[in-house]
Amino acid sequence: MMEMDTLSKGLFITFEGNDGSGKTTQINFLSEYLKQKGMEVILLREPGGTNIGESIRKILLDKENKDMSPITEMLLYAASRAQLVHSVIASGLESGKTVICDRFIDSSFAYQGMGRGLGIKTVSTVNNFAVGKYMPDITFFLDVDADTAMERRHGRGETPDRIESEKMEFHRNVYEGYNNLVSLFPERIKRINTRKSPEEVFDDIKAYMDELLNSR
Repeated sequence: MMEMDTLSKGLFITFEGNDGSGKTTQINFLSEYLKQKGMEVILLREPGGTNIGESIRKILLDKENKDMSPITEMLLYAASRAQLVHSVIASGLESGKTVICDRFIDSSFAYQGMGRGLGIKTVSTVNNFAVGKYMPDITFFLDVDADTAMERRHGRGETPDRIESEKMEFHRNVYEGYNNLVSLFPERIKRINTRKSPEEVFDDIKAYMDELLNSR
């Protein structure tokens, strides 16, 4: 499976977890924290982040496309990711900026590799072309089990997209996929306990970030 040293000049941070894990809140906290340190921050999301990527996002999340094959889904995510690296991530990192991305390659490992049963090796082979040398320096896995995450989404009253509408077995498999990734890449992927207040959750993230910044 793909895992390589990051060769870029900037700092590449990603957030992962099942839908409903609270990524958006923590991304905003971290962005403000790093800006206060004088760092220039680029915020991105996957799929999306570019005109091409946003068009792909609409296709991927449209509930009308419920008959999409797992392979098509994997390739579309990789295509959006490749464009994001090409158009934004590579230039941002090479110019010394900090890039924070809501999801990246680990989402494909968890959702398509485990959730769809394609296998991490297959997803890795495809995504080698999409990301090249640009792997995250650190990844925060916001740990909330699939059933709790679903309850949170229902509590927000939002209309679920195609992926969110999948059966609970799928979301549980995704969660187990993330747990496997934490075991495979413990140096990069940091498990964050989300059963606390948002501020307490961020304290844990900040501790990891401070350690990383001090080591650079």
